[in-house]
Amino acid sequence: MMALQPPEGISSREKILWAAATMLGEEPGAMMSVRAVAKRAGVSTGSLQHHFPTKRALMDEVIARVYDLIIPVDAIHDTSIPARERLVACLQRLLVSAGADPRDAWRETFDRYIATEPSEGARAQYLASERELHRRIEYCLNTLEDEGALLPGDNARRARILFTFVNGLSIAQALPSDDTQLPTEVETLYAVADWVLSQ
Repeated sequence: MMALQPPEGISSREKILWAAATMLGEEPGAMMSVRAVAKRAGVSTGSLQHHFPTKRALMDEVIARVYDLIIPVDAIHDTSIPARERLVACLQRLLVSAGADPRDAWRETFDRYIATEPSEGARAQYLASERELHRRIEYCLNTLEDEGALLPGDNARRARILFTFVNGLSIAQALPSDDTQLPTEVETLYAVADWVLSQ
């Protein structure tokens, strides 16, 4: 079967991002080589390295684009909604989406990253995802701070705490519980949002 080619009329940078995202989709956890991505994009390795000097820079940008599609952060700017509600919505988006099975998500995570030593590619992909989720939480906090809804402080530290909190909550989603789980999750998110906004 012939490999897909990048769309016509897009810039070299976009061709590179398209190629890398396509390759990750075809083989999650694979280690992307500069030559393979450049070949798939139809550009030189020099062009790729001009736009993305390191593999980490390329991976970070690809993962950011993926999350732009599945976890948009635009709503954080809607000042008609109270800051507390916007922060909770930001955190809720990091949990498994409605309709998805949290157990399946954690089973896949366990199989890919915990059951056996992850490959170099899988490790790079996971760390890029983690950096992007931290960045998104920090972006939401910076936005609230800029508008005066959050006291000035170390938003990178706050984001790390919130990320760890949401990670724990996502594990709780996958474990057996009674029928009151959803309200409890929402109440818990409001409690942590209140804690952050009061700091």
